[in-house]
Parts: sequence; C-alpha cells; structure tokens
Amino acid sequence: MGDDAELTAAVLAAQGGDEAAFRKVYRAVHPRLLGYVRTLVGDADAEDVASEAWLQIARDLGRFSGDADRFRGWAARIARNRALDHIRMRGRRPVIGGDENELTGRAADSDTACEALEALATDRALSLIARLPQDQAEAVVLRVVVGLDARTAAETLGKRPGAVRTAAHRGLKRLAELLGADAESTGALDALPPQRQPRVRAVTSASVTRSRSRTQKDV
Repeated sequence: MGDDAELTAAVLAAQGGDEAAFRKVYRAVHPRLLGYVRTLVGDADAEDVASEAWLQIARDLGRFSGDADRFRGWAARIARNRALDHIRMRGRRPVIGGDENELTGRAADSDTACEALEALATDRALSLIARLPQDQAEAVVLRVVVGLDARTAAETLGKRPGAVRTAAHRGLKRLAELLGADAESTGALDALPPQRQPRVRAVTSASVTRSRSRTQKDV
C-alpha cells in the first residue's frame, strides 16, 4: 500500500477513535506542515502555531471527508488560518515577502528547478523560500514541501489552479537562482544537512490524542 493509501486509511481509522492511527497521521503530516508554518510566521513562533493547528485538526477531524491529498490540503488550510490569526494578533506582516498578486500566463520550465527541489527539505532552503514573493513562496511550499496537487493547493489559497502552478514555477525558478547565487549552497547541494526534527513545545501527537479522547468522551 502506497503512502497516500496508508494516510487515507489512517485518517479514516483516526476518525473512528483509533489513537494509534491519529499518531500515524501526525507523524506523516506534521514535519511538512511545520515547514509551511515556518515560512509564514518564522522559526520562533512556528511550533506554537502548528500546535494550535493540530488541536483544531483533532477537534474537527470528524467533519473531514476525503483522501490523503485532501487531508493535507485541509490541514494546510487550518494551519494557514492559524498563522494569519497569529500574525494579525501580533500586528506583523507575514515572514514571506512581497504582495500577494494573481499571476497569469505560463511560466517557462526551468531545468535548474530540479536542484531547488533537492534542497527544499532543508532549513537553508526554507529560509530562501521566505525571500520569495508571498504568492510564490506559499505555492512552492504547498506544492513541493507539503505535497499538494495544484487543485488542492489552489483551494487552500483561494486561487485558481493555473495561478498556483504559475506561481510555483516562477518561485522554483527564482529559488534556483538564489541557490546558484549563494556561495554556501552552490558547491554543497548534496551535502546540505537534513531538516532538523521539530521540537513541539506545546503539543505532541500524544497530547493531541489525549485531547481528542477527552473531546470524544464529552460528546
């Protein structure tokens, strides 16, 4: 059974109250979801915001319907809303730069985008993504890091699939340029360290599971 099929089955089991299945869902989705949140709020607040997102995911899981890809999109949308709430509460702008503009037209394919893809899971690459315009940064993270298809990413962002594909292509092209211009990254793409394991301060899969169990008992 493939990864998507396993995640779909785990989500269904978690909806039925299987705590082990919920932990499996958490382990499968959390690292990439945290990477997305980091591009929005920065390192200092990312774990707290992701924790808030997981508490809502656990609380509302019974209302979800769909397969693995739709679950990733649903979780990303919750995380995005929590991140934007956090930003508004702090009175700050998103970490990612630029204005969110609707892109039209077809971006040219870039061979160097493959190099960018290889480094996207690293802390260094995520910091470079944060330098992209907001629409490109979110499109790249949702499409490549979180692993959403264009339609699901578009639903998460409230845009058309074509606009998300264009933003992702342009973002990857710009990311490849940034990687090529970075002396540290250029000679060591294959030697980049793996993404560090997240330290979840406010919540873990176990604590979310306990919270979900209490919610079910109260119903």
